[in-house]
Amino acid sequence: MQSQQSFPTKWNLSDLFKSDDDPSIYEERTLVEKAFNNFITKWEKRNDFLVDPKIMSEALTEYDKLQKFYGSFGKESYYFSLRSSIEEDNPKIKAKLNTVSSLSKKLENQMQFFTYRISKIPNTQQGKFLSAPELKPYIHFLELLFIESTYLLSEEVEKVLNLKSKTSYTNWVTMTSTFLSKETGSVVDETGKKTNKNSEEILSLINSRNKAVRDSAAVAFNKILNKYVEVGEAEINSILENKKIDDDLRKIERPDKLRHISDDIDSSVVDNLIKAVSEKYHISAEYYKLKAQLLGLPRLAYHERNIEYGEVEKTYTYEESVHLVKKVFENLDSQFAEIFSSFVKDGRIDVYPQKGKRGGAYCAHHLLTDPTYIMLNHTDQLNDVLTLAHESGHGINNELIRITQNALNFGTPTSTAEVASTFMEDFVLQELLTQANDEERLSLMMTKLNSDISTIFRQIAAYQFEFELHMEFRKKSYLSKDDIGSLFHKHMLSYMGDAVDQSPGSENWWLYWTHIRYFFYNYSYASGLLISKSLQSSVKENKTYILKVKEFLAAGKSESPKNIFKKLGIDLESKDFWLKGLKEVEVLLYETTQLATKLGKTQPIKP
Repeated sequence: MQSQQSFPTKWNLSDLFKSDDDPSIYEERTLVEKAFNNFITKWEKRNDFLVDPKIMSEALTEYDKLQKFYGSFGKESYYFSLRSSIEEDNPKIKAKLNTVSSLSKKLENQMQFFTYRISKIPNTQQGKFLSAPELKPYIHFLELLFIESTYLLSEEVEKVLNLKSKTSYTNWVTMTSTFLSKETGSVVDETGKKTNKNSEEILSLINSRNKAVRDSAAVAFNKILNKYVEVGEAEINSILENKKIDDDLRKIERPDKLRHISDDIDSSVVDNLIKAVSEKYHISAEYYKLKAQLLGLPRLAYHERNIEYGEVEKTYTYEESVHLVKKVFENLDSQFAEIFSSFVKDGRIDVYPQKGKRGGAYCAHHLLTDPTYIMLNHTDQLNDVLTLAHESGHGINNELIRITQNALNFGTPTSTAEVASTFMEDFVLQELLTQANDEERLSLMMTKLNSDISTIFRQIAAYQFEFELHMEFRKKSYLSKDDIGSLFHKHMLSYMGDAVDQSPGSENWWLYWTHIRYFFYNYSYASGLLISKSLQSSVKENKTYILKVKEFLAAGKSESPKNIFKKLGIDLESKDFWLKGLKEVEVLLYETTQLATKLGKTQPIKP
């Protein structure tokens, strides 16, 4: 047994502020306002930086410094955002977060002139800026502004669109999610007793291994969705119409175009990804068929698709999880292990569930000068080990970028944001598999397949549903709840196949999907995982390839993902590249089915 070592299990936020009422919060706010006001005073009335690369370099260097040390109330906003995750029910923290969010929005509007005016530099003049040596650190930042400028309206109109986004979009989405979060329903618990649970608790019970529990949870959840489906109908039509108006004003030819631009990825890359995945929907259909057989069910009900198969009795304390993850990271690259160890030792990870703490897990970063923080809800389960690896992957990605990039290149495009996390998670899973017996291996492999199917195939089906939703709205000008439900079932059936019943009530499950309100975000889960699988394959073939992986992880936003990967010998525009990643999932499905057959749990299939 590994000797146990005690690690901090609560966030140490003192590098931001000492407490919620730390006087330096207000001092920091004054510094932020002063710094931005100085910048605005100096540059708002000038046009010389729009014609002279040397003056542009001076302006961008000052702008980069603002983003590095201040952001728009970055440290204060970051602190209270983190605090609100730990105490979601604390009204004082919510009030402070709302205050700083309002101040931040105001500051963003005041600063909008700078990037807007740069983006509007005429095409004939852009070349001299992109080729100027003094602007080399900011070249891709400028390239993105010039691309976005095609769809920008006047400066005043952009301000209006920014201001009205809360009333025409955010308030609608918040309304629906708030209504759903406050609902409760009667369910059967694991002891067979009827009890009242809130909507989040009901959703968690839907994945219970106990059929009576999950079926009663599904009935309760369907009742909640049915109660609010007409509210959701009004909400989704409103935000679809708002987006159509904005797109029409900008003369955007397809509803997902702005997402691709903001993610720094070509539409052709996304189209090839979607085509490659949708042509392989038989993989996900076969997976659900296998799961139904293993669970002894003729078909899975819609709400049963995520039930875990088998059980891994072994548990992992947080300390054991840390040691295992560090071992894997060390084997990949010593710097990965060093960065991970700093998260653990310096109080950058909040580990255990507590009253008022939000569920799930995430990795947070904000300014180039602020530390990375990771939130977990560790309960000593095997999946908690994978979650630690996943979120630490995000954190390592942040830290490698921090070392090599300026503030304007700090961060990852959404299109590749999940590469580092899934890369680390999968290598940790492989370590867990080496420690497992056949029964445990089957359970682990099914768990991994469930994650891969959800991350790749389900998200692409969601993207296709969302795209058709926007296109149908633009044809009809209004979609009924039945129209939406019919589209939803169509795309869910396409990737699930006949082994999953599109059960009555499941046509309304789009109602609680927040990602389709963020407009075309879903593809990025699939792109990130499939890129990750390609990189994993290359590292397994040649361990020194990890240096190429680090090169990508450190690149941040300094170049487009397409160009970064081109240097690694990866062509994101090739459909064959995506098929290579999908082959990895298909092989895992085959190996899992063969193992299940060996254990006498199902029939053999052909390779």
